[in-house]
Amino acid sequence: MGVTNATIRAVNGLTARWAGASGAAEGGTVLSAAGVWPLLAFLADGAGGAARAELADALGLPADEAAFAARELLGVLSAMPGLDSALGLWTNRTLELRDRWEAGLPAAAHGMLTGDGPADKAALDAWAVERTGGLIEEMPVQLDEDTAMVLASALALRTEWLRPFREWPVSPEAGPWSDRTLLGLLRRSALLDRVGVADTPAGHVTELKVLGDNAIDVHLLLGEEGMSAGQVLGAGVDILARRCPVVPGPHLPYGHVGPGLWVVKERSARPVPPTLDVQTMAFDMSSHHDLLELHHVFGLTTARDRSHGHFPRISDFPLTVGSARQAAMARFGPLGFRAAAVTAIAVAPGGVPRLQWVTTSVKAAFDRPFGFLALHRHSRLVLAAGWVTDPEPYREDEED
Repeated sequence: MGVTNATIRAVNGLTARWAGASGAAEGGTVLSAAGVWPLLAFLADGAGGAARAELADALGLPADEAAFAARELLGVLSAMPGLDSALGLWTNRTLELRDRWEAGLPAAAHGMLTGDGPADKAALDAWAVERTGGLIEEMPVQLDEDTAMVLASALALRTEWLRPFREWPVSPEAGPWSDRTLLGLLRRSALLDRVGVADTPAGHVTELKVLGDNAIDVHLLLGEEGMSAGQVLGAGVDILARRCPVVPGPHLPYGHVGPGLWVVKERSARPVPPTLDVQTMAFDMSSHHDLLELHHVFGLTTARDRSHGHFPRISDFPLTVGSARQAAMARFGPLGFRAAAVTAIAVAPGGVPRLQWVTTSVKAAFDRPFGFLALHRHSRLVLAAGWVTDPEPYREDEED
């Protein structure tokens, strides 16, 4: 990987702070700090005064290093299998940019705003659709006659599971989903190390690693009841950074060993190795975020003040941040991340087997609100994160 550990820590740290400040516990959400961080870095490179200091603090890197780190990050993202990324810049015809700042952006990133609101909006929407393969249908920005510049990023990731799930209707016995029949995803394997229990300052968290075929993985996170979305997702980031002790599946004792996790002895008709039985829920979700509502998280408190300009290294023209938004989506299905739902019929064996052997089974059930981190396996860079409160329902008519 060509991105430094400091940049990875900075992006993942922004993920944790954003999740903690967003109030995600009130409802499901999906967000991508990896999509916001490069934009803040380029703004920091062009900022001055208090705005520059605030942006650097939000980035977790000095402003003088921000643009280089952003270019490095964008280069790494563009080289990742299964991930499409892009950066775009649009300016009106009267805005003159400083050569040094513009030269620091990726090649061919610069376009023009014509001043025709509907036409400009259509062009920006088309860019968002093209760069995300249709997953995001419009640019999350409002244009008006005062808009001088738009700086945007796009990320789209896809992965197929190394081991697919099978679909099954699930009705949780307790919790907020107990009155629903949900599209459950079931899987059995002998790889017990895919699950573990972390001891975090906020409580215990069960982590399940779902591996993709292109080194993009999704880690599902179930915390103790009462833990907030921010606490659970923050714990997930701490686990990635190895700041929390984790007991892996093969070393877990018998009994109820973590949130949604049990280790039990079972009779078996034949000698089999220990197994990991996973039950989770399919989800398909989208979110829209107004970053200025959390201006303190993103270092945009001073930059949004329109009484004077804050980006003297971008242009002589006084510039402020008028809006900052993100549209995000995530889809977790039986075949992969952003995979279409399919229907599977389970066929039970006939007869009553003779159960003369004993085996160990680790059972993981994500049957109440849980978090997820989508990340690059080798660098541990978090590409998207979310909190699932409204999983996909099971529809009987799908069997037809």
